[in-house]
Amino acid sequence: MPHLTRRAMLRGTTLATGAALLTRPGAAFAQPGTPFVHGVASGDPLPDGVVIWTRITPSPDALPGSGVGAPATVRWEVGTDATFATVVRSGSVTATAESDHTVKIDVTGLRPAQDYHYRFTAPDGTRSPTGRTRTAPATDTDVARLRFGVVSCANWEAGWFSAYRHLAARDDLDAVIHLGDYLYEYGHGEYGGRNGSVRLHDPAHEIVSLADYRIRHAQYKTDPDLQALHARVPFIVTWDDHETANDAWSGGAENHDPAVEGDWGARRVNGMRAYFEWMPVRGGGDRLYRRFRFGTLAELSMLDLRSYRDVQVPATSRSVDSDDRSITGRTQMEWLTGGVTSASAQWKVIGNPVMIAPILLPPLDTRTTAALTSTLGVPAAGLPFNADQWDGYAADRRRLFDAITANGVTDTVFLTGDIHSSWAAELPLDAAGQPAGATAGTEFVVPSVTSNNIDEILGVPPRTVSPAAEAALQTTNRHLRYVELDSHGFGVFEVAPAQAQMDWYFVSDPEDPAARVRVAASMATPSGSQRLVPAAPLPG
Repeated sequence: MPHLTRRAMLRGTTLATGAALLTRPGAAFAQPGTPFVHGVASGDPLPDGVVIWTRITPSPDALPGSGVGAPATVRWEVGTDATFATVVRSGSVTATAESDHTVKIDVTGLRPAQDYHYRFTAPDGTRSPTGRTRTAPATDTDVARLRFGVVSCANWEAGWFSAYRHLAARDDLDAVIHLGDYLYEYGHGEYGGRNGSVRLHDPAHEIVSLADYRIRHAQYKTDPDLQALHARVPFIVTWDDHETANDAWSGGAENHDPAVEGDWGARRVNGMRAYFEWMPVRGGGDRLYRRFRFGTLAELSMLDLRSYRDVQVPATSRSVDSDDRSITGRTQMEWLTGGVTSASAQWKVIGNPVMIAPILLPPLDTRTTAALTSTLGVPAAGLPFNADQWDGYAADRRRLFDAITANGVTDTVFLTGDIHSSWAAELPLDAAGQPAGATAGTEFVVPSVTSNNIDEILGVPPRTVSPAAEAALQTTNRHLRYVELDSHGFGVFEVAPAQAQMDWYFVSDPEDPAARVRVAASMATPSGSQRLVPAAPLPG
């Protein structure tokens, strides 16, 4: 989410009166029977397997990030019901300080489209909470419906994770798609909510070292609402920038000062290593983009738009149009276009960390304005609203859209986070030619769980400034079908043969731990249309 330069503004954020400094997560070991204080999680569902995860605290000194603590042998079980009357897979693994005593098992040999329960047992016989997970349908199976929770941008200091609590209360989700900014790197008071910091980050300083990133992951995993959601459904995740540092690119970040914080490459490795240790994601290297198949109905491609991108340029720079600049990197772009154009599944869904729809001020007809924009040295299609998005890498977007349209691909949907607000957009080949022009698909953007929205950034009451801004955005960019800039919450995304639909859910107040939730809007893209229409909320 764009905001004033972090080093100029965020340092000055005032802490909320009475904000309490939370104890280190490992301190909960002092309570009886809690070596699994960080809960359990599952992720990356395949037709025959799923990843299950936990973290054990084998001794009081084995705190996250400490690098100490004896090895501990942890037993794991996967059963067909919560009583584990029938255990279908089991084994043991040794957790060590080398991996911060995290445990991650890629369980194989499971049945497609099946609910399973899983648990872990410590050496002293203490059992973890029981988790529930679900495998994907077989690749050749006709599927009547899929439903996913969709979330992004959960800042610990800005509020409570009520969005996760409300998703965990549902019983209709196949998985949760997390589009990035699972955690934030800032220190105390550097990026709080409307009234400052609701609760304080651990460690107190901005995270840079491997120990720092591990401690921060551990803190987030103590949130009860996040624990409940992880224990309820598998997650399919990707990262955006705050898993390392704000506005990250392949060679640095806006929120990284080499003179103070050292080599960017080392910091990036620290953030990535902690992420693979602490998240229920398959693998453990540096490649996060990957693909999931859900029968004949849908294929989900999860992108990594931070690790390979070129440095951001100003929105006024004509360099945003350069063929030499990439947001995906060449290899990932080839993987993405190859997958989307050859997929045999009906719906091609892309988990997309930053917005791909053009938001231009205003969109220009390049056939009539090229001479003027060339003379001025500004982007040919109009000034981007945010050059950290695909708008700042227009050639890559054009390559992807051209591949989709040239190959006659339909039913393409992008699911997006990052921008702390809610949007629905058609994806025009020519933004100035909408609404009659051709489209390459549709995009649904979900709000933040807690991270600051427009009203909070401006310090004004909700729905005072934003309605006018929303109307202006839609008037100028006619491919936008829905914009809401103030609310926090989540999305529920359904894929069915006839259409794909997003319902936006807004929580009443991110600073209220008992926040309520409501359905705010629903938009659908009918099969074969590459267009958006209003819809009735999905039935429960």
